[in-house]
Amino acid sequence: MSQYQMIVFDWDGTLMDSTSHIVFCMREAIHKLQLSPLTDNAISQIIGLGLPEAVRTLYPHSTDADIQRLAMAYREIWLDHPHESPMFDNAVELLHKLANQNIFLGVATGKGRRGLDKVLAATGLADLFTATRCADECHSKPHPQMLEELISFCGVEADATMMIGDTEFDLLMAHNAKAKSVAVTHGAHALERLQACEPLHIVDDLFALDDWLHGNNVRF
Repeated sequence: MSQYQMIVFDWDGTLMDSTSHIVFCMREAIHKLQLSPLTDNAISQIIGLGLPEAVRTLYPHSTDADIQRLAMAYREIWLDHPHESPMFDNAVELLHKLANQNIFLGVATGKGRRGLDKVLAATGLADLFTATRCADECHSKPHPQMLEELISFCGVEADATMMIGDTEFDLLMAHNAKAKSVAVTHGAHALERLQACEPLHIVDDLFALDDWLHGNNVRF
């Protein structure tokens, strides 16, 4: 029997291969506001944070008004450039397998509620998740609020909860919430950053995650 009562997934870079689209939209927003250009790699490192926190990280000396302008420009470009980012291979299959187990499924994401609801509807996966939390509803990762609220909502124990993500923000959020974590390397952050957070395990893709979950009696 599984020792885990709930598995919580990050979205961008973990389940959906959306890193390049996020980078494109932020790069266009930066260009629109004539800010100092940044490399694609620098932009990708903020994926997983809430939008205001991401902007503040990219431009640490920005005023609150500057942050709001860039965040608004990013949202407008994201909405004006609809892009059907693909799910990573085996994401849909794995979620359906897990949904058939006696385990709660959740999402904790740096996306806003509008953005998450849009992709959940487009992918048809909304009904698989017991609960979801977004960065515009809670403190941004790595603050534990999103995960703590999901734990409370589902009535499970923190140490029986597993967070799966592709960034150090996901793994640190899990640590701060006293939950377990597993990292995937196909997203935004490099292996070294993930290793430094000491997750239970690190996998290269969702096929390897499926195998690991099965081997550790998380998926029967």
